[in-house]
Amino acid sequence: MKIREFLIKHSEFFTVLGLCILFYFIFFHNIWAYALMDVDESRYVSMSKDMFNTKDFMTLYLNKEFFFEKPPLYFWSECLSFALWGKITEATARFPVALYGMLSCIMVYILGRKIISRLFGVVSSLVLATSLEFLILAKFAILDIVLAACVTLALCFGMLVYYVKDKNKKFMWWLFYIFSGLAVMAKGIPGFVIPFGSMFFIAIYSKKFKEIFKPQYFIIGFILFLGITLPWHIAMLNMHDPLFFNEYIMKHHVARFLGSGELGRQQPFYFYLLTILWGFFPWIISTLPVLIRKLLKWDFCYRGKSDTQKLMMFAGISAIFTLLFFSSSKTKLITYILPIYPMLAILGGLIWTNYIERGEYSKIINKTVYILGGIFIIASIAAMFTSLFLPEQLNIDISPAKPLCITLLMLAGLFSIISAKKEKYAGVFITYILFMMFLSAFGTGLFFNIDYKFGQDDLMKFAQIAKEQNKTITCYKFTHKYSLIYYRDGNEPIVYGGDFELNDLKRELNKKNNYVIIKKKQIDNDIKMLNYNIVSEGRRYLLLEGK
Repeated sequence: MKIREFLIKHSEFFTVLGLCILFYFIFFHNIWAYALMDVDESRYVSMSKDMFNTKDFMTLYLNKEFFFEKPPLYFWSECLSFALWGKITEATARFPVALYGMLSCIMVYILGRKIISRLFGVVSSLVLATSLEFLILAKFAILDIVLAACVTLALCFGMLVYYVKDKNKKFMWWLFYIFSGLAVMAKGIPGFVIPFGSMFFIAIYSKKFKEIFKPQYFIIGFILFLGITLPWHIAMLNMHDPLFFNEYIMKHHVARFLGSGELGRQQPFYFYLLTILWGFFPWIISTLPVLIRKLLKWDFCYRGKSDTQKLMMFAGISAIFTLLFFSSSKTKLITYILPIYPMLAILGGLIWTNYIERGEYSKIINKTVYILGGIFIIASIAAMFTSLFLPEQLNIDISPAKPLCITLLMLAGLFSIISAKKEKYAGVFITYILFMMFLSAFGTGLFFNIDYKFGQDDLMKFAQIAKEQNKTITCYKFTHKYSLIYYRDGNEPIVYGGDFELNDLKRELNKKNNYVIIKKKQIDNDIKMLNYNIVSEGRRYLLLEGK
């Protein structure tokens, strides 16, 4: 009895502790077990390593050249991690992004716990943590999770303005401005537009637009915001004008949004709708049909709404604004949309909370459970017989991941279907959480290592050879393979000859103490006539040196 009383008395502590244990397995476990991936992960960690080693915490460099695409918050976080752990490794590089992912989930829990209930906070935070794209990018050392975390904290504090006492509103507004400033320092303009744009439309919807401009909120808030964002930008303009202005502001903010042909990456307007369909897996399958049903019956008037209904509207407004903002840009990558998932998790979290507590919309959700469970079981059976329909080499490549995939898919399919049949709705939710948790904790490294077999393994091996032999590296007719920079770890830059011709190859082969990396498929009769030795042969690439 005393143990039960103790648990009840300290229930909040044990709830957060339980979440943190789950978050460890979702975000942190095995982040040391796989190499840095091309393109962005190896690029940004290489830059962070250079910053840490040179102690130049203002100017960013890539391959010994100026890099003016991004602000420095991510790179500062990496340097803090290197200093904290005393070494530069894959684990210490991924530690900050995993921490940002965990903090986002904890903030969603705090918001949900404060406004609705502890169960809702737990459910919505776990929905976010196990959303496929959010989960992947929170274990991937790139910038987008830093932006997503700062935007999430800014918006959550902005929404809390509507739920705290008047005397505490100023603190929520100040925190909103602080984290919006940090979001700008994470990735520039999106860090300003998303939180401020979302709160602008939330204020219009709630008919409290004038409250935004109260001096104690607005003036002090903007002083905090500018105090965070201006110093680095002013320093860089003073140090590198006009290059910084032209590259950072005009090219990588204005031109990127307008869709300059120079930047590429142009996608259709609906690109992020398709991204969310897989990025919010597995929750999108149940959330989407229920949301559509709810929208058809929803009264959008703010007056008379409960705290729960207001929060759903706020999250919906933020999600729609974020989607429209990124969709309006001509330049699109799947990682950009990451800040939308915390808001989707809040919307999906309420659906699953009501499903768990009282079986709301159980007919719709159960149908999605049966469909997904059936797909899992069929996929598990198919995975047992991949040797019958996959090429032999590909089957060998995926063989390390097959036992885990077969087991998880079969168990998740069976337990989710059985739980839904027996109306054990919490069991369905727990099954999905455990499925995604085990997939993240024990599958991520397996899947990454499979991907490396298609070329990156060659590059990392060649980089190690060049490092041991103290050789420089030239890449013939390919670029952006930054694992060479990280794993070569030399003072000389890598030469990326994306537009090289045969004479350029001759020149590079004639360089003293230089290796040339070339794709096997590029070896034609003209190249065979050149004087070179094959130092090492990989699956996709060759490492050459001149005779």
